[in-house]
Amino acid sequence: MSENYDMIIVGGGPAGMSAAIYGSRSKLKTLVLESKRKTGGQVATYEEMENYPGVPETSAPELMENFRTHAEKFDAEFAKGEVIDIVNNGFEKIVKTKDKEYTAKSVILATGAEPRKLGIKGEEEFKGKGVSYCATCDAEFYEGLEVVVIGNGNSAVEEAIYLTKFADKVTIVVIHEEGVMDAEKLFQERAFANDKIEFFWNSTVEEIKGEGLVDSVVVKNIKTGEKTDFECDGVFFFVGRVPSTDFLENTEIELNDNNYIKANDNMETNIPGIYAAGDVREKVVRQVITAAGDGATAAVMAQSYLEAEEYWQENVVESAKPVIVSFWSPTDNESIETIGKLEELGLEDRGYKMVKIDTYKNKLITDRYNVEEIPTILKIEDGEVKERLVNPMIEDVKEVTIENLEEVKN
Repeated sequence: MSENYDMIIVGGGPAGMSAAIYGSRSKLKTLVLESKRKTGGQVATYEEMENYPGVPETSAPELMENFRTHAEKFDAEFAKGEVIDIVNNGFEKIVKTKDKEYTAKSVILATGAEPRKLGIKGEEEFKGKGVSYCATCDAEFYEGLEVVVIGNGNSAVEEAIYLTKFADKVTIVVIHEEGVMDAEKLFQERAFANDKIEFFWNSTVEEIKGEGLVDSVVVKNIKTGEKTDFECDGVFFFVGRVPSTDFLENTEIELNDNNYIKANDNMETNIPGIYAAGDVREKVVRQVITAAGDGATAAVMAQSYLEAEEYWQENVVESAKPVIVSFWSPTDNESIETIGKLEELGLEDRGYKMVKIDTYKNKLITDRYNVEEIPTILKIEDGEVKERLVNPMIEDVKEVTIENLEEVKN
């Protein structure tokens, strides 16, 4: 038997736990599902954390532990489980793990994106000890030192330029012929003009070496086969990222060409009630602070969705009476006048239920029923639209509602 929640968050990184704080604080029954043994996402695998606003001194694991403690303060639940599928059944979503099923009224996907790894010898061993995948996060630790950058696309070259603000020397290892890079010309020109940047052309890194911390890399020239032990204090990988979305392959949730989740600025996916937050969605900046912001936004929007959906289900879809739904706006005088005329008809005394939908506050229902003009009136029975009136005269309303009413002054 599945367990029921208002909100299920898939992923326990900063986006997921931020969403858990906001969701549980709003009294939503909230569950965070994390596939790994510990929550915190990628952030928890690093040591230093010096760029989270308002927290000048902390470690990355400590910050993530504080996120979780904050969520648990408001009774958010946490469970270990690798999600393998999500089934959309309208207002009910089924979240399946390898050994359990959960149901939820809303789902927030916060599974993140892993930096693409090359599997170079020493890469995993020195992660966080000289191997990094984020210049913005770690550049200042290399002030006055020498670092190597692996990659030659826009991100690699742009981050290499950023690293020169701190490091004394940045060496980019490029697999192509001399002068050829995948980055846009603008970035290439800036890199070539930077006195702190040097290059290994026609080369790859074969191994990362060190005693506790990185102290050198083995660079191989792919044309000559010559290998060079190159001394450095750190290695930065910028060879792309891989979103954690494999489990969505057979779902209705839309992904872009690089398998990131498509979501708007409200974190809404193409499925009502399903949101994406943090590095798993298509976006430009991927930092702890932006992930946390995404999570907060997703939770707030999910709460609004739940309120609107629960009201609609209870008062319209499950209504035993036929329902007259009037879409209006407080800034549209004609729609306000229409509501007044509807109220004069005494619909509820004659077996109808009347529901008013503010199109500004309830965009979910407005969009679902393709309401583009107001006033619009729907007659709904047993959850199905039986009549639709756009900019109606009051006589039109009477025709689709009740017969033989007294004349109502128009």
